[in-house]
Amino acid sequence: MSNYLKPIAPHTASFILAATIVLFCPPSEAAHAQDRPIVITLDEAVQIALIRNLEIQNARLDRDMIQSQISEGYSELYPLIDLSSSYTRNILTTNPFAGSAAGGLFSSLGLVDWLAFNEDARTDGDPETEPIPVEDYFDMKEQGLIDSGIQVEVDTNPFAVPNQYRTGLAVTQKLFDARVLFGAKGAKKWLPPFTDASILRQEQLLIDDVKRIFYQTRLVEERAQVQRLSVERSRKTKDELTRQVAQGVLPKFQRLSAEVDLANLETELVVVTNQVEASMDALKLLLGIDPEDQIILRGDLAEGRLVPFIPIPIEEAVSIALYSRPDLEQLRIQIEIDKVQLNVINAEYYPDLSAFMNLGYIGNVPDNRQVIMQDDDDPFAYTATSLGYFSSAYWNWDMNAGFRLNWNLFNGFSTTERVQQRKITIQKAELSREYLFTRIRTEVQKSMRDVAAAQQRMASQEKNVDNADLNYSFVDARLREGVASPIELREASNQLDQSRLNFLQAVHDYVVAISSYETALGAPTNELIESAATDTE
Repeated sequence: MSNYLKPIAPHTASFILAATIVLFCPPSEAAHAQDRPIVITLDEAVQIALIRNLEIQNARLDRDMIQSQISEGYSELYPLIDLSSSYTRNILTTNPFAGSAAGGLFSSLGLVDWLAFNEDARTDGDPETEPIPVEDYFDMKEQGLIDSGIQVEVDTNPFAVPNQYRTGLAVTQKLFDARVLFGAKGAKKWLPPFTDASILRQEQLLIDDVKRIFYQTRLVEERAQVQRLSVERSRKTKDELTRQVAQGVLPKFQRLSAEVDLANLETELVVVTNQVEASMDALKLLLGIDPEDQIILRGDLAEGRLVPFIPIPIEEAVSIALYSRPDLEQLRIQIEIDKVQLNVINAEYYPDLSAFMNLGYIGNVPDNRQVIMQDDDDPFAYTATSLGYFSSAYWNWDMNAGFRLNWNLFNGFSTTERVQQRKITIQKAELSREYLFTRIRTEVQKSMRDVAAAQQRMASQEKNVDNADLNYSFVDARLREGVASPIELREASNQLDQSRLNFLQAVHDYVVAISSYETALGAPTNELIESAATDTE
């Protein structure tokens, strides 16, 4: 994989410009800036896909999401600080003592003042001050208020406060919560390598897909080119036969047969051309390139026969796959994550402990802020003053702190059942891992057989191309000597073309099989070659 993550090293200045447009410009700007087709090799296509492919970009965003979720989990270990503020206008307040004997207590407070006045009159030693009846006391008190110019507002509910303000700061700190501790620690340890393994496997599968479609596109392009040449030759043959029929040298059915052959070849050319466009569109989708951009694939498919392949024992190949495959590592980590979640559920059996502190600033402000004061020398002389809205008589601080313990003692066996469900999930994950072991072995064996079969067919078809080329040379020589017909030469040419296509198909199958082999092992072939060279030294 590392060999595909190196910086792109294009071979021409035009490619540098075109690749820059494709990689970094928005599709609309790239379409206007690009004035020539973009030429791309296989390695460059892989590198572009690893950068631009939308599914890979989504996978990397999922990794960023996981990191954010881990941080979110740890946030529960920090203090929770809340600031609140409210204002309440009490339009109508219920008397808390209505309907009880306590209400009479407050209505008799005036009588207490009368009794205190008479007691002072009896004990002050002044013969001029004598106790007075209760009616006279209240009359004199009311007259004193009138003489002082004070008007008293009578409130039937002495507990009503029209304006109430409250601003509070609440701080809560978890001291012990096993669920948060297990969850945050497990997420930090296992989620990052889980997402990294997932992305690595997606990149390996993407590389395999890019190679397959790249090779497939090159193959159908070769077929289209061969088909175009066949059409040109068939057209020339038809023209020659038409001329000979007109001269009476050949019968008319040969001209008709040539016309049928030409029509069939032209139809096949349309089909193959459409296959080229469809394959190219699929490649653009993988690379994240705008469908309107024009690209040209560089690279001779026939050179694929030079791709090295080192056969190794099947057990060694399986061992490499079991060590290198990210999806196998991902399943192992998934089992660990499930165990962490099991611990989190078991933690519900434990209590959680928190500390809290609340600080508040409270205002109870009446609409009537008049304060009446009695004269020290004359009990029936009064003065009045009005307090400010923000007087300290109405505004006060309050503070409290403590600990809070929560411990669920019974929840209807919900925790027990969820523990059982998580254990089943772990068992299923372990079975999936065992199945993947078997599947990896099968994939490695199949890919090795496919490579070996493709090698044999490639060698056989290469000899067949030599034979077809030799046969074409013989027929061409005989035609020049006048002992062969143009139809024989065209047939020999078609045999040569078909032999070359069969050879290219075998090469295609070979390089695709090697790509599947690398994907099955979870490691590029070049790394295996380097490892083998090191072992030899």
